[in-house]
Amino acid sequence: MSDGDDEPADAADEPAPDESESTDAPADEPDAAETAGDGATESEDDGPRPEERERYETLLARLSEAEDALVAAETEADLDGVEATLDEIEADIEAADFTDPEAFQPDEEELDEDEEVEELLDFEEELTNELQDLQDELEEQRGPYAEDVVSEIEAAKSTVEGTRWTETGDGQVAAAIETFVTDVAAELGTDLAGDDADALDATVAAVEDAALDADEDEETIAALLDLADALHSGVEDSQAFADLSSRAKLQYEGFYDVLGKHKDYPPEWSAVKEWTKRDDAEMVALCMEHFGDSEYMQKHCLEAFVRMGNPEAIEVLKEKAQRRTLKAVEALGKTGHPDAVEGVADYIDSDSNPQLQKTALRAIGELGATDYTADVAQWLVAEREDVRSAAARALGLLGDTRAIAPLGDVLADDESEGVRASAAWALYQIGTARALETAAEHAETRSFLVQSEAEKAAAALD
Repeated sequence: MSDGDDEPADAADEPAPDESESTDAPADEPDAAETAGDGATESEDDGPRPEERERYETLLARLSEAEDALVAAETEADLDGVEATLDEIEADIEAADFTDPEAFQPDEEELDEDEEVEELLDFEEELTNELQDLQDELEEQRGPYAEDVVSEIEAAKSTVEGTRWTETGDGQVAAAIETFVTDVAAELGTDLAGDDADALDATVAAVEDAALDADEDEETIAALLDLADALHSGVEDSQAFADLSSRAKLQYEGFYDVLGKHKDYPPEWSAVKEWTKRDDAEMVALCMEHFGDSEYMQKHCLEAFVRMGNPEAIEVLKEKAQRRTLKAVEALGKTGHPDAVEGVADYIDSDSNPQLQKTALRAIGELGATDYTADVAQWLVAEREDVRSAAARALGLLGDTRAIAPLGDVLADDESEGVRASAAWALYQIGTARALETAAEHAETRSFLVQSEAEKAAAALD
């Protein structure tokens, strides 16, 4: 201890320290609240969860060791060992029971206005992400295997069998297969030959019989995979029917074969007219399929289906009817086939689209779908006059005697002359004595349209 002469001057007499210099700690020493690793804002000693951090760092070190072992791995056995280690670490991560870091966060209301909530590391998420990366790297280092070769061959075979090829394409595919089979035979030192799917099956069998080892036969497997890639390229480069232009597809199908020297433009329209005369729905459907983007050809094809009324077009027309296409609904009715009812019935109640509704009502009548008699009859009292008239005529086409009474009511009470005439026409179409009598009662009416239909019914009774 010094004597009095050596006592320091009073603190008030000492010069103030330079504000630019820190008086707490050297500038290169981290603050206790700085990150303890990977961006964490808690230290190992002072953080809110030291025990969990210790488990985290232990597991992180084990992952680092596993990564080193993965880098050094040279055989499948080495990789198996690394995989077992990663499986153990994964189980330990799950068993570590890390707490959600949100549980350690203070209530924001307890913080000062200028104080921010520090971001805590999610131990489990960090470890899981690191583990997943190593597992992915492990899978990338494995193989190749003979099973990979087999899978590639079978995939090529699936493409060959599942694709429609042109004649040119058939030859190209056969050449690609023949080259592949020959090269595989040379690589394996076995006898293989052929240029079709059966030859690919035989090649698969040869690869499996070779019992190739991922370590000892690595070069052979890699060579076989290169050959399989070449096979895929050869198949993909072959001419498939789908690769042709729309006109080339139709030409290939013989669509234009019916054309003579004189034809309208475009030639597709002329061909459609010729196929319509021959009642060939398939050829017209082909044209509509391959020129689906042309509203002009779509219109002419649908009109052709209406004229033909060929049931072979039902499935194509149903697809169009689903898009609320009027001509498709009309054409379905013209087929007169019960299978067409499904594509029409849903539109009987389409009162928001009167044109579609009227087309559907007529189509149901033409199809003779008497299961829908009641559904049609309810529209005899529709607000729109043209819908009431369409419903009456549809009932006449259905010919269901259950419609006689409601049609008689319309004939007697409806304010529209046109609707009443349609009801009289419908009763005449039903044609039973009761139906004819109901219509004939109005033969003396002052409406010419109604009288004309009623007189037909009266004449039929004589």
